[in-house]
Amino acid sequence: MRRSVKTLLLLAVLVVVGACLLRLGHDYFMRTAYPLGYREIVEEEAQTQGVDPALVYAVMKAESNFDPNATSHAGARGLMQITPDTFDWLQTKLREGVPYTADDLYTPRVNIRYGCKFLQILQDKYSEQTTALSAYNAGIGTVNNWLSNPDVSQDGVELEPDSVSGDRALCKCCTAKLS
Repeated sequence: MRRSVKTLLLLAVLVVVGACLLRLGHDYFMRTAYPLGYREIVEEEAQTQGVDPALVYAVMKAESNFDPNATSHAGARGLMQITPDTFDWLQTKLREGVPYTADDLYTPRVNIRYGCKFLQILQDKYSEQTTALSAYNAGIGTVNNWLSNPDVSQDGVELEPDSVSGDRALCKCCTAKLS
């Protein structure tokens, strides 16, 4: 009987220790997979532009995997992967009076500010989040062309699932991270 109590007590201690280790491992994984190193900037800029900070983090994860020095094959730069042409256009929308160059896209504060502004513009333009995310990735003109094509959009508002592979991948990635 005494041996059974010791065994149960040992088993209980092992379960508690195991649970603690699992929790620590989960916390470590989440911090590594989804770092919030830019929390202050993201929260400030997301609030200013009226976008969900979780969406900003999802875009950063999908576009650059949180690498502020990332450059895509299309020339998009920084955490939120903004192309220099889009950046020039966005500067006319924010009108900060500071003449930034394309290299400033590697500066997290600048990149996140303009990425949040771009998300806000796209969310105002498109009623469907997946459409806005497709425009973030492929461009407004490209998405407008897709929306006018009945093979890609039956209603002119939302893109058909799996109709545009690369952009649907971004949308699925971002919406999965928001869930």
